[in-house]
Amino acid sequence: MTTVRSAEVAPITAGDPVIGLKEATKAFGGTLALRNVSFDLRSGEVLALLGENGAGKSTCVKMFAGVYQPTLGHVVWDDQPAVFGSPLDAQRSGIAVMHQHPGLFPDLSVAENVFMGHMPQLPSGGINRVAMRQETASLLASVGLQIDPDARLGVLRTSEQQLVEIARALSQNARVLIMDEPTAALSQREVVRLFQVVRDLKQRGVAMMFVGHRMDEIFTISDRIAVLRDGVLIGVESRDSLSRDRAVQMMVGRELSALYPKNEAAPGDIVLETRRLARTGEFEGVDLTVRKGEILGLGGLVGCGRTEIARVLFGIAQPTSGSIRINGKEMQFAGASAAMAAGVAYVSEDRLGQSLVIDFPIVDNAALTMLDSTTTAGFSSRQKVLDRVAPHLDRLQLRFSSYDQPINTLSGGNQQKVVLAKWLATGPQLLILDEPTQGIDVQSKAEVHAMIADLAKQGMAIILITSEMPELLGMCDRIVVLREGRQTAEFSRSEATQEKILRAATDSEPSEPAPRLTPGDATRAAPIAQMAPRPGWSGLLAKREMGLVAAMLAVVIPVAFINPLIFSAVNLTSLAMDASLLMIAALGQMLVLVTRNIDLSVASVIGLSAYGSALVMTGNPSIGIAAGILAGCALGLACGMFNGAIVTYGRVPAIVVTLGTMSVFRGIDSLWTGGRQISADQVPQAWLDLTSARVLGVPLMIIIAVAIMIVAAVLLRRTATGREFFAIGSNPSGAELIGIPSRRLILLAFSIAGLLAGFAGALWASRYATIDARVAYGYELTVIAAAVVGGVAIRGGAGTILGVAFGALTLLVIRNGLILVRVDPLWLQGVYGLVILAAIGLDALVSHRATAAASTRRIR
Repeated sequence: MTTVRSAEVAPITAGDPVIGLKEATKAFGGTLALRNVSFDLRSGEVLALLGENGAGKSTCVKMFAGVYQPTLGHVVWDDQPAVFGSPLDAQRSGIAVMHQHPGLFPDLSVAENVFMGHMPQLPSGGINRVAMRQETASLLASVGLQIDPDARLGVLRTSEQQLVEIARALSQNARVLIMDEPTAALSQREVVRLFQVVRDLKQRGVAMMFVGHRMDEIFTISDRIAVLRDGVLIGVESRDSLSRDRAVQMMVGRELSALYPKNEAAPGDIVLETRRLARTGEFEGVDLTVRKGEILGLGGLVGCGRTEIARVLFGIAQPTSGSIRINGKEMQFAGASAAMAAGVAYVSEDRLGQSLVIDFPIVDNAALTMLDSTTTAGFSSRQKVLDRVAPHLDRLQLRFSSYDQPINTLSGGNQQKVVLAKWLATGPQLLILDEPTQGIDVQSKAEVHAMIADLAKQGMAIILITSEMPELLGMCDRIVVLREGRQTAEFSRSEATQEKILRAATDSEPSEPAPRLTPGDATRAAPIAQMAPRPGWSGLLAKREMGLVAAMLAVVIPVAFINPLIFSAVNLTSLAMDASLLMIAALGQMLVLVTRNIDLSVASVIGLSAYGSALVMTGNPSIGIAAGILAGCALGLACGMFNGAIVTYGRVPAIVVTLGTMSVFRGIDSLWTGGRQISADQVPQAWLDLTSARVLGVPLMIIIAVAIMIVAAVLLRRTATGREFFAIGSNPSGAELIGIPSRRLILLAFSIAGLLAGFAGALWASRYATIDARVAYGYELTVIAAAVVGGVAIRGGAGTILGVAFGALTLLVIRNGLILVRVDPLWLQGVYGLVILAAIGLDALVSHRATAAASTRRIR
């Protein structure tokens, strides 16, 4: 058996097997996810993989992707057994994978997401951003997405992010393309465009596997169909020889009743009525009426305003004009709780991001919508929750082992059943369902449809938002079609057809004949939107750092009237040198924070390194100041590596590790000093001159700090490794899926942070001369605050070097100003904290407005 490492192989003939599974079995503990499965993917062909949720489809995908290795049997590559030891191995071999839950990085740009893991390089080793942007624009155009490649991915809608995932797979120019639920969040037109891309890849001889639940798509795009049930391969047949009914029967082991049950309920009184409802930049002039027992469908392309309307109806967002009436009473929802009190429930399209807490068990997720009514004296009653939610879970036939089972261990279909049940338990009058069957299997879909029809029969008013045309036509009594935020048509069940809905959703003139959407339409994409010229003052004011500048001015200006010494050369020099030390330490903290970790031991490392450096210079005055600096750096590096090793290889949370080592390192320092103190007269003068020296009138320490920050900024911004640090923090699981060496990079981040803390300790020993066991005591909070105030996200994935520099300056300017106006020391920390909170609040407000403005421009 060989380990595959390179995609450099001989050309293959159309129809030849490229990759496959040979008698593959995969066990997780005592559970068999796959049993003795064999099939292959052939060049120039699409194999569709069918099966219910939990049938083993994703396990097959992950074995091809190098995430899993078979317990028994093997993966076959070019007729030879092969081992893909990691996702990176699979990628290097020429396998591209579009995972069911896209492993994208919301804090990075679209272009960085497309090429993460294989960024084009300049001869110098840096990222070729021009080439990356141009190629990204071309790939986005091929999948029909008009967005600036430099846009932050986090501002894109779910469907747009899915198209970015497709573009990323195409960027690898792979021999094998695995597509796991690629159309779940796509509109009809986007699906057609994707299928044209697939047909083009077939012509180039790419072997493909398509995993999906929509039968129309399966029988449109596939050449052969493989069916799994309970981890066993039921069969592989050609598309032409397999009927849809037979495929469903193979999947579920029995015949399936009608997928779209007819709503027999007679519409009753009006439950919801909107008049000229609008929200600037999202939708306008929307008039909706929904009656008891009626299912109203909202159709249109993804991004037409359907979800935005739902969010306004549920109080998540506020309308800018128009009215909402519930049971004839005009309502103004200040938030989701007010909408819930009025009898409105909303099932979001993003069940993982907005509807579930994936680490919580089923019962705790179910309780989230009923906390007020199931809580007594501040304690939630488990029995009350189960009494209300269990009947709905039983009706939906939830497959689970116990109510304490973590929600992330359920299949996608069963997760969606929990979401539906928890909202039904609130007893709503109006139920808004946004893509309720997205990413779930045929059996679960039938159960959800039966429940929707039953709820309507019982008199509930329902709004159904779906991008799946058969579902829209099969489930809805009336269909309202939207285009670019405007209501363009309304059809009854008897009037609605696919052609009419597509015309209303896409045509600029409704009176024109209805076009039929063909594969050729997909290639006629509009040109990629060019990046608008960067605004002048408005762009500057949108910078996060401007909030920090405002905070500094808010301190400096009034202090200057009270004590003009704030502008004295001595004060400014001292402030700049203190800021230099803080910037160096905060830079290391930033590296750790962007990987979604934290280092609470930084001050202890600074103190330990400061004493070690001073001790080296005291005992060996003739060896030169470089030895003292190296001693401090070595101590810091050792501490950082120790922290990183426990976090990465011991898999212990960083906050726990560094909380412990904070005391351990400080204890070592105390034992080492033994109560002794090193003073200025015990070290050579050259050591003291290190930080007091000037170059062209500028203190050397400031020059050193600025140089370090500039080098760090270049490396983090311009190199692939630098961007991978941010990717790890933005989406740790996504980084693993595409083969980023997360553990190695997190260890590197802690090591560099330790090295920088050690260097800061050596400079501290030179600047302050008098060194004992209490050096930098309590300084860790200042270091962490400098990074966080500067815009480094505690959740990881975001931050800038410039922000860290401004954060350090802001904290020290505030402290300096308070000291100069002689604030009582008892008040100093309180005022200091309040001003920090004000700076963060102002910074967050500026950032929020900039993001909202970008989102509005994108919608328009």
